[in-house]
Amino acid sequence: MRRLLLGPAAVLVALALGAAPAAAQRQPTALPDSAAGGPAAQAAGIVEAMTTQERAASIVMGHIPTQDAAELTGYMQSSGIGGFILMGANVPGSQAEVRTVTSAVSEGIEVPPLIAIDQEGGDVSRLSWDAFPAARTLKESSPAETGAAFASRAALVAAAGANVNFGVVADTTPDASSFIFGRSLGADPVLAADRVAAAVTAEEPLVASTLKHFPGHGAAPGDSHELIPSTTETLEQWRESDALPFIAGIDAGASLLMFGHLAYTAVDDAPASLSERWHEIARDELGFEGVIVTDDLGMLLSTGMPEYADPIRNAVRAVAAGTDLVLMIVHSTPETAAQLAAGIATAVEDGEIAEERLQDAAERVMTLRLELAASGAVWAPCDDCEPAS
Repeated sequence: MRRLLLGPAAVLVALALGAAPAAAQRQPTALPDSAAGGPAAQAAGIVEAMTTQERAASIVMGHIPTQDAAELTGYMQSSGIGGFILMGANVPGSQAEVRTVTSAVSEGIEVPPLIAIDQEGGDVSRLSWDAFPAARTLKESSPAETGAAFASRAALVAAAGANVNFGVVADTTPDASSFIFGRSLGADPVLAADRVAAAVTAEEPLVASTLKHFPGHGAAPGDSHELIPSTTETLEQWRESDALPFIAGIDAGASLLMFGHLAYTAVDDAPASLSERWHEIARDELGFEGVIVTDDLGMLLSTGMPEYADPIRNAVRAVAAGTDLVLMIVHSTPETAAQLAAGIATAVEDGEIAEERLQDAAERVMTLRLELAASGAVWAPCDDCEPAS
């Protein structure tokens, strides 16, 4: 799904940012000398050489709220985790300063980690200098206008040193009171699907694009930051409505699919993020082959429901169900990521998670890391570049 050459899309993005194409500098990372074959084959070899603990750590995306380079480097190197998410506390006031932060996250790590950011634009925006159109405008715009906005937005994300954007909201709802309404690319699933596909197509040449929040908040009222929204919508009804933007985004080549903490009780009583059935639907019915990532597992703790009070248990359940990458932000500490990894490793040793399931997850995450390292472009200020006319 990753493209190894930027090609015309990169030129268009450079123009959108007001810089000549020469401002885009390709700086592929040197991969391990022992790697042979394509990224998937390379990933299999790397993961094969890992211990169970190392594999478990590699499928955790963590967070600490600091901009201190030494703290960030120490956190990543000591934990061995596979990813880091940038939140507001990690983002200084300029692109150059953010690059210092993201460089520290990758420092000394042979295969660069996944560095994610929630850059939807508009209501959810970590980069304050993103002035490109966002969902509230784009939900009434054409797919071409949506693609142009997300091409430019992806360039900002790449320029900041992140390589994953949790930015394409595939949820649809006509309910203006819904927490997701202002972030959705349309109330009509058919029309939203075209915009979602355009957004993914625009982002993928520059960053790994993510669809969220599968299987869709539109049918399930309530905010999953506080509770488990639920709906009685059937699978057949879902296939004809809420599924359409996700299908379009998967077909457009999205690298990641984020599972939400919401329940379609006619399909499974469990939240989708912990549901083996929904993982089967994504893989077997929709044909998604990329990395499945949870929404913030800390949100489950915020519900106050006793069955979700243990973050390690939540992570184990997610991986056992089919998740490849577990993410936790809210209620986490600098020790949380390592604790999740240890819990996942113990679950493998106890037989609760099959060894093959962990290996598959680790290989998917490592494949994406290798693909991004090989295809990554660095969008940096260029003193010699002339503004585009």
